[in-house]
Amino acid sequence: MEEKVILVNEKDKQLGLMGKMEAHQKAVLHRAFSVFVFNQKGELLLQQRAHDKYHSPGLWTNTCCSHQRDGESNIGAGKRRLEEEMGFSCDLEELFWFVYKASFDNGLTEHELDHVMIGYYDQDPKINKDEAASYKWMLLEEVKNDIKQHPELYTEWFKIIFKEYDQRLL
Repeated sequence: MEEKVILVNEKDKQLGLMGKMEAHQKAVLHRAFSVFVFNQKGELLLQQRAHDKYHSPGLWTNTCCSHQRDGESNIGAGKRRLEEEMGFSCDLEELFWFVYKASFDNGLTEHELDHVMIGYYDQDPKINKDEAASYKWMLLEEVKNDIKQHPELYTEWFKIIFKEYDQRLL
Protein backbone atom coordinates (compact mmCIF):
# COMPACT_ATOMS: atom_id res chain seq x y z
CA MET A 1 0.00 0.00 0.00
CA GLU A 2 1.37 3.40 -0.99
CA GLU A 3 2.45 5.72 1.78
CA LYS A 4 0.24 8.78 2.18
CA VAL A 5 1.35 12.31 3.04
CA ILE A 6 -0.65 14.85 5.04
CA LEU A 7 -1.86 17.76 2.92
CA VAL A 8 -1.77 21.08 4.78
CA ASN A 9 -2.32 24.79 4.24
CA GLU A 10 0.34 27.47 4.90
CA LYS A 11 -0.63 27.48 8.61
CA ASP A 12 -0.10 23.71 8.95
CA LYS A 13 -3.83 22.90 9.17
CA GLN A 14 -4.48 19.38 7.88
CA LEU A 15 -6.59 19.33 4.72
CA GLY A 16 -6.50 15.65 3.79
CA LEU A 17 -4.27 12.80 2.64
CA MET A 18 -2.72 11.95 -0.73
CA GLY A 19 -0.38 9.28 -2.04
CA LYS A 20 3.25 10.35 -1.66
CA MET A 21 4.14 10.07 -5.35
CA GLU A 22 0.97 11.88 -6.48
CA ALA A 23 1.68 14.74 -4.04
CA HIS A 24 5.19 15.10 -5.45
CA GLN A 25 3.94 14.90 -9.05
CA LYS A 26 1.27 17.57 -8.44
CA ALA A 27 3.48 19.75 -6.18
CA VAL A 28 0.82 19.81 -3.45
CA LEU A 29 1.79 21.33 -0.09
CA HIS A 30 2.25 18.61 2.51
CA ARG A 31 3.74 18.13 5.97
CA ALA A 32 7.32 16.91 6.36
CA PHE A 33 10.14 17.04 8.89
CA SER A 34 13.92 17.35 9.06
CA VAL A 35 15.96 16.08 12.02
CA PHE A 36 19.36 17.54 12.93
CA VAL A 37 21.42 15.53 15.44
CA PHE A 38 24.54 16.97 17.07
CA ASN A 39 27.23 15.42 19.26
CA GLN A 40 29.00 16.93 22.28
CA LYS A 41 31.70 18.40 20.00
CA GLY A 42 29.03 20.45 18.24
CA GLU A 43 29.27 18.38 15.06
CA LEU A 44 26.19 17.72 12.94
CA LEU A 45 25.48 14.17 11.77
CA LEU A 46 24.89 14.29 8.00
CA GLN A 47 23.61 11.46 5.86
CA GLN A 48 24.22 10.82 2.20
CA ARG A 49 20.90 9.76 0.71
CA ALA A 50 20.85 6.27 -0.79
CA HIS A 51 21.67 6.21 -4.50
CA ASP A 52 18.31 4.70 -5.48
CA LYS A 53 16.08 7.32 -3.77
CA TYR A 54 13.28 8.66 -5.98
CA HIS A 55 14.70 12.19 -5.73
CA SER A 56 17.99 13.72 -4.57
CA PRO A 57 19.83 10.36 -4.66
CA GLY A 58 23.39 10.41 -3.37
CA LEU A 59 23.14 13.97 -2.03
CA TRP A 60 24.20 15.00 1.47
CA THR A 61 21.55 16.25 3.86
CA ASN A 62 20.56 16.51 7.51
CA THR A 63 20.51 13.47 9.81
CA CYS A 64 17.13 12.24 8.60
CA CYS A 65 13.92 13.51 7.04
CA SER A 66 10.59 12.19 5.89
CA HIS A 67 6.83 12.67 6.22
CA GLN A 68 4.57 12.34 9.24
CA ARG A 69 1.85 9.70 9.13
CA ASP A 70 -1.78 10.56 9.74
CA GLY A 71 -2.28 11.00 13.49
CA GLU A 72 1.47 10.90 14.24
CA SER A 73 3.12 13.76 16.14
CA ASN A 74 6.08 15.57 14.63
CA ILE A 75 8.40 14.32 17.39
CA GLY A 76 7.03 10.77 17.08
CA ALA A 77 7.63 10.82 13.32
CA GLY A 78 11.16 12.17 13.78
CA LYS A 79 12.02 9.44 16.30
CA ARG A 80 10.52 6.73 14.09
CA ARG A 81 12.55 7.75 11.03
CA LEU A 82 15.73 8.34 13.02
CA GLU A 83 15.53 4.71 14.14
CA GLU A 84 14.58 3.44 10.65
CA GLU A 85 17.22 5.42 8.73
CA MET A 86 20.10 5.84 11.19
CA GLY A 87 19.60 2.99 13.66
CA PHE A 88 19.38 4.96 16.90
CA SER A 89 17.00 7.00 19.01
CA CYS A 90 17.39 10.21 21.00
CA ASP A 91 15.20 12.92 22.46
CA LEU A 92 14.09 15.52 19.92
CA GLU A 93 12.91 19.11 20.26
CA GLU A 94 11.03 20.98 17.54
CA LEU A 95 12.69 24.33 16.74
CA PHE A 96 10.62 25.84 13.89
CA TRP A 97 8.93 25.13 10.58
CA PHE A 98 9.09 26.69 7.14
CA VAL A 99 7.57 26.21 3.68
CA TYR A 100 9.65 25.54 0.58
CA LYS A 101 9.17 24.38 -2.99
CA ALA A 102 11.86 22.68 -5.09
CA SER A 103 11.54 21.00 -8.49
CA PHE A 104 13.72 18.09 -9.56
CA ASP A 105 15.02 16.84 -12.91
CA ASN A 106 12.75 13.77 -12.73
CA GLY A 107 9.57 15.90 -12.86
CA LEU A 108 8.80 15.65 -9.14
CA THR A 109 8.44 18.66 -6.85
CA GLU A 110 8.86 18.92 -3.11
CA HIS A 111 6.35 21.44 -1.76
CA GLU A 112 6.62 20.98 1.95
CA LEU A 113 5.85 22.54 5.28
CA ASP A 114 9.00 21.25 6.97
CA HIS A 115 9.16 20.88 10.77
CA VAL A 116 12.80 21.16 11.90
CA MET A 117 13.86 19.20 15.00
CA ILE A 118 17.11 18.91 16.91
CA GLY A 119 18.59 16.15 19.04
CA TYR A 120 21.88 15.05 20.58
CA TYR A 121 23.71 11.72 20.27
CA ASP A 122 27.36 10.78 20.78
CA GLN A 123 27.81 7.48 18.99
CA ASP A 124 28.11 6.56 15.36
CA PRO A 125 24.85 5.51 13.68
CA LYS A 126 24.07 2.06 12.28
CA ILE A 127 22.71 3.27 8.95
CA ASN A 128 20.05 1.48 6.94
CA LYS A 129 21.68 1.13 3.50
CA ASP A 130 18.25 1.31 1.82
CA GLU A 131 17.93 4.86 3.19
CA ALA A 132 21.47 6.22 3.55
CA ALA A 133 24.61 5.45 1.56
CA SER A 134 26.97 6.98 4.11
CA TYR A 135 27.27 9.44 6.98
CA LYS A 136 29.74 11.95 8.43
CA TRP A 137 30.03 14.37 11.33
CA MET A 138 30.82 18.02 10.50
CA LEU A 139 30.93 21.32 12.36
CA LEU A 140 28.28 23.80 11.19
CA GLU A 141 30.92 26.20 9.85
CA GLU A 142 32.45 23.36 7.79
CA VAL A 143 29.02 22.47 6.39
CA LYS A 144 28.32 26.09 5.51
CA ASN A 145 31.65 26.43 3.68
CA ASP A 146 31.21 23.14 1.84
CA ILE A 147 27.71 24.14 0.68
CA LYS A 148 29.19 27.37 -0.74
CA GLN A 149 31.94 25.47 -2.57
CA HIS A 150 29.88 22.44 -3.66
CA PRO A 151 26.13 23.26 -3.60
CA GLU A 152 25.41 20.45 -6.06
CA LEU A 153 26.32 17.88 -3.37
CA TYR A 154 23.47 18.88 -1.01
CA THR A 155 19.68 18.57 -0.98
CA GLU A 156 17.58 21.65 -1.70
CA TRP A 157 15.84 21.75 1.72
CA PHE A 158 19.17 21.39 3.51
CA LYS A 159 20.63 24.34 1.59
CA ILE A 160 17.55 26.44 2.39
CA ILE A 161 17.79 25.63 6.10
CA PHE A 162 21.47 26.56 6.12
CA LYS A 163 20.95 29.77 4.19
CA GLU A 164 17.87 31.01 6.05
CA TYR A 165 17.84 29.36 9.47
CA ASP A 166 21.35 28.21 10.44
CA GLN A 167 21.42 30.49 13.52
CA ARG A 168 18.35 28.69 14.90
CA LEU A 169 20.28 25.42 14.91
CA LEU A 170 22.90 26.75 17.34
